[in-house]
Order: sequence, then structure tokens, then C-alpha cells
Amino acid sequence: MNVSVGSLNSSIVHPREVFSEAVKSGCSGLLLAHNHPSGDPEPSREDVETTQRLVNAGDILGIKVLDHIIIGDGRYISFKEKGLI
Repeated sequence: MNVSVGSLNSSIVHPREVFSEAVKSGCSGLLLAHNHPSGDPEPSREDVETTQRLVNAGDILGIKVLDHIIIGDGRYISFKEKGLI
């Protein structure tokens, strides 16, 4: 499900929209994913901060953020694999 569509260099992501369908569906966990049009999948400072905010919101709601995957130019970064979640 698409929650947010951003521009070339930014996107507005709010926990309310991210968790809305997960709450309605009774999910216990979710996976976040987005692409970097630049082709470099390295997470930005904003990616890390937003992910931490979503992890905290999920903890409050009882919905675990399992991972956040960033895709770019045939490569990916997993926050879980990098120890960021």
C-alpha cells in the first residue's frame, strides 16, 4: 500500500497514515519500504529519524516495525541488517 508519494528529494511521512491500515487490519507488524531516485540506497539522516519515530509509534500501538528497506539502482539497504532497528 502506498502511504506517501514524495518529490525528487523529500516526502512527508506521518505515523497516522503509516499505521492507519495496519490498525484497521489488526496487524501485529509491518514492513516499511521506499526508493531513492538518486540510486543511492544509503539512508539519509531524515530516513533514520523518521524510521525511529515510526518504530516508537508502533511500540505505542503494539505494531512492530519489522524492517525498513530502501531501494536504489538495483541495490537495497535493510535497517534491520544494519542494526538500525
